[in-house]
Amino acid sequence: MNRRIQSALISVFYKDGLEPIVRKLNELGVTIYSTGGTQTFIEQLGIPCTAVEDITSYPSILGGRVKTLHPKVFGGILARRDFEDDQKHVAEYEIPLLDLVIVDLYPFEETVKNTTDEKTIIEKIDIGGVSLIRAAGKNYKDVCIVASRNQYSGLLELLQSQNGETTIENRRAFAAAAFAECAHYDVAIASYFNKDNSSSFQMSIGNEKSLRYGENPHQSAAFYGDIDALFEKLNGKELSYNNLVDIDAASQIIAEFSGPAFAIIKHTNVCGVAERNDVVSAWESALAGDPESAFGGVLITNQPITIAVAQKINELFFEILVAPSFNEDALALLKGKKNRILLLQKETFYPQREYKRILNGVLVQEADKTNYADWMEAGAQNATDAEKEDLVFANIVCKHLKSNAIALVKDKQLIGKGCGQTSRIDALRQALDKSKQFGFSLQGAVLASDAFFPFDDCAKMADEAGIKAIIQPGGSMRDNDTIQYCKDHGMALVLTQTRHFKH
Repeated sequence: MNRRIQSALISVFYKDGLEPIVRKLNELGVTIYSTGGTQTFIEQLGIPCTAVEDITSYPSILGGRVKTLHPKVFGGILARRDFEDDQKHVAEYEIPLLDLVIVDLYPFEETVKNTTDEKTIIEKIDIGGVSLIRAAGKNYKDVCIVASRNQYSGLLELLQSQNGETTIENRRAFAAAAFAECAHYDVAIASYFNKDNSSSFQMSIGNEKSLRYGENPHQSAAFYGDIDALFEKLNGKELSYNNLVDIDAASQIIAEFSGPAFAIIKHTNVCGVAERNDVVSAWESALAGDPESAFGGVLITNQPITIAVAQKINELFFEILVAPSFNEDALALLKGKKNRILLLQKETFYPQREYKRILNGVLVQEADKTNYADWMEAGAQNATDAEKEDLVFANIVCKHLKSNAIALVKDKQLIGKGCGQTSRIDALRQALDKSKQFGFSLQGAVLASDAFFPFDDCAKMADEAGIKAIIQPGGSMRDNDTIQYCKDHGMALVLTQTRHFKH
């Protein structure tokens, strides 16, 4: 059933975009009710407006905490037009019917981001707004509810095209969006109070963005979140599902390094990474680690992109390049291919928690932000200073490979990796094969494993390849076999007590 808007209650925090709506309502002869700052805003436009206090005979009290919580306001929203008893009450208590409610919510999330002052935060917990939105949403058969400035353009278009009338489909769609606003708001407040002690999984992320498709072309997909808060897209096509997954992996590994570093990601695994004294050397060393897999990859660095490194990168076909800044001449060169995605990273990103859908529930865990909890030298001799630097680097890299994982590193350069294998010995074979494929000498290289060696076969295979230093968590019932092998064959062995499974 269509309903003509004859009256509207408007009370909003954000007033940008409101003016054309108010002017259109006035043009349509709609009676407008309002409160506080919104009332002042409307009146300054020269548009007549009735104060809610004139309906309720109560002023705004308790420092503005109570303004609209009154039967005459909620009665006008909740009264069912086709219920005789409701209409009798409306007439008896002189309740003005409200056909349109435009109400948003105090900026709770923004306040939490900008201050730690609890008093300020608590005052931004909206009471009246949520109540008005829920009431109008419940009575969507008669009332249209607009609960966010993001819906202003849609409302204005509706007012213009339908001459102030709303359909039941219009009102139901607005109600659905309004309840989503309330749900998101309540989750934000619950998260603030619960911190990490919640007994239920609650998460609400807005800003839905439809993607071309999901992991595969036959799968539909969407991204929820504010990607623009982290990156500015300087060039290229729209980000895909797989792009976003790889950018997430790339952002996490590059956050591990303080010196100039470059990393290359394929299917969330790092296939090349190096830390050097300058960005050009870092790129050359990262690419050399596996130039074959780098084709079509996601590239990321923690350094500005200069023309010198841009010229070298430009020789490779890649999907995405992420950097904290781009020199003008470098950007102009890299923009030469219109589909190539160039992202300026605004801030370092590393998650606090991780989530995964499992069966009919959700797994939640703290993010793996630790490199090692212990450093126990258990081999024939302690690792040299140079080996220690490489072992720390290798352990970081291994943490970002899918299990079972092995990383071979030399001079802070990944020269071989095995990942996603069903046995640790297979991961090592793969890593050794990769290093040989691209002509690396393993003399002086180190090995990192994401989990313990169940047998001494990995230590033996590494030794035979020329590797003389290993870092691994330890914890196997047969640790002594590996320890003894290393002692007998002059190998350094570091046990960290920190496993880095990644699935």
